[in-house]
Amino acid sequence: MRKIMACLDVGSNTIKLVVGEMVKKKLNVLAVADASSVGVKEGIVEDANRLLEPLKNVIQKCEEVIGLPIRQMIVSVPATNAVFSIVTGSVHINNEGNMIEGKDVIRVMQNAVKSKKQDGLEYISMMPTSFALDDNRIVKDPKGLTSKELSVRGVMVSTPKKNIYPVLACLEKLGIDVLDISLSAIGDYFEFKNKEYDKNVGVVIDIGHDITTMAVFNKGVLTNTSVIPLGGKNIDNDISFVYKIGLEEARDLKENFALAHKNMAQASDVVELDTKSSQKIRINQFEISEVVMSRISEILNIAKKEINHLTKKEISYIILTGGLTEFKDFNIVVQEVFGNEVVIGNIMEIGVRNNKYSACLGLLKFYAYNAKLKDKDYSIFTIDEQQILSGASVNSQDDSIIGKLFGYLFNG
Repeated sequence: MRKIMACLDVGSNTIKLVVGEMVKKKLNVLAVADASSVGVKEGIVEDANRLLEPLKNVIQKCEEVIGLPIRQMIVSVPATNAVFSIVTGSVHINNEGNMIEGKDVIRVMQNAVKSKKQDGLEYISMMPTSFALDDNRIVKDPKGLTSKELSVRGVMVSTPKKNIYPVLACLEKLGIDVLDISLSAIGDYFEFKNKEYDKNVGVVIDIGHDITTMAVFNKGVLTNTSVIPLGGKNIDNDISFVYKIGLEEARDLKENFALAHKNMAQASDVVELDTKSSQKIRINQFEISEVVMSRISEILNIAKKEINHLTKKEISYIILTGGLTEFKDFNIVVQEVFGNEVVIGNIMEIGVRNNKYSACLGLLKFYAYNAKLKDKDYSIFTIDEQQILSGASVNSQDDSIIGKLFGYLFNG
């Protein structure tokens, strides 16, 4: 079975959908789409009816690329007010030979979170830190080993129901089954993680449209998060206020004219436009970059202080991601605030080389990791549909799957 999965990330500014296939521990992107988000504030759906149309849009775009209907996916949710609990559980291994199988891993993880649910919260994931056998051996993956009893210790993640249910209701109206839900911060980590990160304590900072999320990982396990209500939207507001122009014009200037740091900006580079009161004004790149730099510096400094409240452990790495990190000269501001030890995320998958997709891409990898741990096969497409997909891929006509994918990924 081909391991194909789709992941949806509903942000306050943009809805992202990525369909990918895991092949030999590598993620191959089959389709990607995004659309402007409406009815969402700080990553939480406030008006589900307004969200339906852009959701349809991204799903249809990916379906057109793949040539098959998408009826299942995993969903990313924000870390706002997430709760983390240390949980433990144990089960007896009753099969002949006491060999641990994937179904035993599932049972022991279910046992660990059983009856741990809190009022007003919904359990969304359990990240095991270690498994223990009855000879006191501690292992990361117990499958194939023998033991009369299997125990697990891990971190259970719960989140307020209001963070989840509205987007699930939207997807239900569109006939979409949600296979799994996880925090976007986990996806951010899994997109950029390496062996060194998995051994140490670090932080992932995701700067979104109207929130910035700090997430602490201890040996690859999410242990704490904090969310501040600042992001790219604040830069739009600053530009709009300073120059008395509309928000759409302000965003366009931010994305296509301003730089993240004033040092590389040119005072001689000027644009002319009308204010809200129809007055002509001239804006030079140096001045507007000062406005942008000031806000980015504020966000980074607040995030830096917040990290000290999240953990007392020594931080070995800090990763920055989110759409704002794609800003030209963003790295200069980062160096001034954090020094040279911070890494700005660098997505390598073809067709999605923008940090706004890090949560989606990483959650596809996280889902594959969990499926392997539980010894489960998975795909959003049936065997028959996969045969159609595979058969179409060798067709050299322009309307073939490979033609669509090539055109989509490289004709941009």
